[in-house]
Amino acid sequence: METGNRREGKKRVERITLRARTVVLRRAFGKSSLFRWPVFGLVIGIVSGIVAGVMFYLLQWTSFFTQTYLAGYSPGQPGGEHIVPLTAGTPLRPWLLVLLPAIGGFLSGLIVYRWAPEAEGNGMEAFIDAFHNKQGAIRTRTPYIKGVASLLTIGTGGCAGREGPIAQISSGIASWLANVAGLSPRDRRLMLLVGCGAGLSAIFRAPLGGALTAVEILYREDLETKGIALCFFSSAVSYLVFTTFFGAKAIFAIPPIEAFNPLQLPFYGLLGLLCVPFVYIYVTVFYGLRDRFFRKLAIRPRALVPALGGLMVGLLALWRPEVLGPAYGTIQKSLMGQLPIALMFTLAILKIFANSFSMSSGGSGGIFAPALFVGAMLGGSVGQLAHLLFPKIVSSPGAFALVGMAAFFCGLAKAPIGAAVMISEITGGYGLLAPIMLTSVLTVWLSKRWGIYESQVLNKMHSPAHKSDLLIHKMKGLTVRDAYSPKATAVVSGSITFGLLEKLAADTGESLFAVVDKNSHLLGILSLLEIRTALSTNSNFATAGPLDLLLPPVSAGLDESISDVLVRFFETGLTRIPVTDQKNVVIGMLSLEELISRQQEELGASVSKGRDPGGGPGAN
Repeated sequence: METGNRREGKKRVERITLRARTVVLRRAFGKSSLFRWPVFGLVIGIVSGIVAGVMFYLLQWTSFFTQTYLAGYSPGQPGGEHIVPLTAGTPLRPWLLVLLPAIGGFLSGLIVYRWAPEAEGNGMEAFIDAFHNKQGAIRTRTPYIKGVASLLTIGTGGCAGREGPIAQISSGIASWLANVAGLSPRDRRLMLLVGCGAGLSAIFRAPLGGALTAVEILYREDLETKGIALCFFSSAVSYLVFTTFFGAKAIFAIPPIEAFNPLQLPFYGLLGLLCVPFVYIYVTVFYGLRDRFFRKLAIRPRALVPALGGLMVGLLALWRPEVLGPAYGTIQKSLMGQLPIALMFTLAILKIFANSFSMSSGGSGGIFAPALFVGAMLGGSVGQLAHLLFPKIVSSPGAFALVGMAAFFCGLAKAPIGAAVMISEITGGYGLLAPIMLTSVLTVWLSKRWGIYESQVLNKMHSPAHKSDLLIHKMKGLTVRDAYSPKATAVVSGSITFGLLEKLAADTGESLFAVVDKNSHLLGILSLLEIRTALSTNSNFATAGPLDLLLPPVSAGLDESISDVLVRFFETGLTRIPVTDQKNVVIGMLSLEELISRQQEELGASVSKGRDPGGGPGAN
C-alpha cells in the first residue's frame, strides 16, 4: 500500500512539473508561430546534431573494441569515417565472432523488453507508426532505451543500420519537447517529423537528403509537405553541429567517374530490373522470419530470441564476416570496383538473411545500411559484368554500385526523392543523379506491391493523422440537400396576425418562422422570442403587426455547401434558417441541430474506417 502511494505521489509530482514547464514555455513563446517554430527547429537541430554525434562516436569505438580488438576482425571503414586512430594486432578468433552478436542481442533484448518494448526492431518503422497511429507521441524513456539497445546490437556485429535508431531517438526527443510545450497532436506530429529529418541529416552528413527522406518516408505516394520548410531548417542546423566535430567529408569515397553515357542506359535498366526480385526477397524473408519463426518461439526470457538471431548472424559470419554490422567498408570496396562478381552477388543474398536474423528477432537498429549494402553488391555485379563485356561503354563499374544503393533502397522504402539526394550526398556522386533517378523510379514502379515499412500508408487520405482533414474535405463536398429532411415546415404568409402566430407556435412547437409573399418568396424571419421581448419592453410596438418585427431575410440554397451554411448560422445566431429551391421559393426550414447531426454522422463514418482523427494526451 505504501509503495503504491509513493508511486502515485511520484506521478503527481511529475504531472505538476510537466504542467509548470508547459506554462513557462507557453508564456515564452505565446501564440506566435513566427517566433515559436524557428526556436523549436533550432533546439531540435542542435540536440539532434549532438545526439547523432554521440551515437556515431560510441558506435565506432564499440565496434572497434568488440570486433577488432577482441575478435580480431577488422570490418574496414569507408573513406570519410576513419575516426578510430588505433590498430589491433589481435589474431582472428572465429568463436568470439560467432558469440558477439548473440551477446549483443541478449543484452539489447534484456533492456528493451524490460523498459521499452517499442524500441525493438526497426526504429524508422516506429517513427512512422508514431506519426500515423499514435498522434506523434513517443514515450520519454524510449529514445534512451533505443540508443543503448542499438549500440549493443550494432556495436557487437548485429546486422543493422544506424538510421533507424537515430530517427527514433531524435523524433522521440522532439515528441517530448512538444509534450512539455503543451502542443496539439497536429503540432506534435510536425515536431516528430522535424526530429527525424534532423537526426538523419546529421548522422549521414546529408542535410537535404535527410530532410526529404523524413517527409517522404511516411507515404508510398505522397509527401508531408507541411513540415518541409521546418525540416530543412532544423536539418541544416543539425548537420552544422555534427560536422563541426566530425568534418563535412562525404561518408564514401568514389573513384573518378566518367560523364554519363546514354549507351549505358540498358545496363542501368537491367540493374533496376534485378533490384525488383531482391526487394521481394528482402521483404518476404524479413517478415516471414519474424511472423513464422521468431514470434512463434516459446522461449523465456524473451531476450533469448534476439540472442538467437544474433547467433545466426554469427554463424553466417563464419563463412563471410562481411555480413556483420553496417559493413560500410565492404560497400566502399564495391564502389572502388575491388570485389569480384560472384562474391558481391553472394553477399547480397547473405546480407538479406543476416539483417532479417538481427531485426526480425527483436534486435534494435535500422535497415538503411543493409539496404545500401545489398544495392551496392547488386549494382557492383552488374557494373563489373558490363565492364567485362563492353569495356568501352562501361569504364567505371563502381558507378553502378552507387546507383544500385539508391535504387534498392528506393524499392524497399518507396522514397525515391530523398534516397536519390541522400546517396548523392553521402558519396559525392552528384554527376550520377540522372541514372539514379531513372533506375530508382523503374525499381519503385515494378516493386510497388512490396515495401519494408508496414506502417507506411499510400497517401495522406489513408493516414489516421489526416482523418480530420478528410472529414473537412468530406463536409465541403456535402450540400444542404444532404442534410435537409423535408417535413412540416414553419412557413407563414405576410398577413399573419400575432394571435395566429401564437396559436401556430403552440401547435407546432416552433419559435422561428419564415415569412413569405404570395409567390412563396422569402420576406424575412419572425422570431417569437424577439417579438415577445419587443412587445414587453417597448410600448411603441403595441399596435405593430408581425411584419414590423421581421428579421432580415437569411436563407440556404439546396445546393449550398454545409460548411458555408454553418458559418451563416454562427454569424446570425439563428437556430433555424429557411431553405429555398433553385427558384428562390421557400420549401422549409433547416435547423442547426440537423447540420451538427449530419456532421457527427460523417465523423463516425471516418472514425469507423480508421483511428481517432482527433488529438489526445502524449505518453510519457
